Amino acid sequence: MLRVEHLTARYGAVVALRGVSMHVDEGDLVAVVGPNGAGKSTLLNTVAGLLKPVNGKVLLDGTDVTGADPARLVRAGLALVPEHRRIFRDLTVGENLQVAGITASAADRRLRLDAARQRFPILDSRWDTAAGHLSGGEAQQLAIARALMSDPKLVLLDEPTLGLSPVMTDVVFDLLAELHERGRTVLLVEQNAHRALALADRGYVMRPGEIAAEGPGAELAARDDLFATYLGGGVG
Repeated sequence: MLRVEHLTARYGAVVALRGVSMHVDEGDLVAVVGPNGAGKSTLLNTVAGLLKPVNGKVLLDGTDVTGADPARLVRAGLALVPEHRRIFRDLTVGENLQVAGITASAADRRLRLDAARQRFPILDSRWDTAAGHLSGGEAQQLAIARALMSDPKLVLLDEPTLGLSPVMTDVVFDLLAELHERGRTVLLVEQNAHRALALADRGYVMRPGEIAAEGPGAELAARDDLFATYLGGGVG
């Protein structure tokens, strides 16, 4: 579904990605982990069209979408749940989701809103609450629900548990597992490396600007050498 080939990206003079290649197959959950500054968020932003690459290709369902406008990528079936959520704080929960479904037909939008209320009961209970009044965990659920309003083929999630309590981290990982079980294709950047890799079909470990290792998620999660070298400790 997604193929990244020899991707190079920079911020001014700083090269953030150097020839990165990776792929995500349909129905897979793929985790990208690594230390701060490794380029994980840059990778997602480049795939999502928020950053234009210097070199390389991004292919979605075999179509070259390198550097495409983010709105085009949404129409092509890609949805990004960005770091720090970036919800509309002055709009209510319901209004955030209605805005996210604006490209769908009225009938499809109603169905997706109903599905969001069922899948995220906490959002249903806060439907008329301004999003700025949500807790961090509630806001993260809203950000994920908002992405699903476009019924995407591929969901990109950037650090979805960042800053959350252990209880809310469990909620988010349970939601990721549910999305995976339902066949949703997911590319996940996550600080909780061991847990993300344990959940993933496949994983990539990044060092600054490059892929250091790749393989089945469970195998990477069991490699003490990777955690000691790139992820700040053992797998325990």
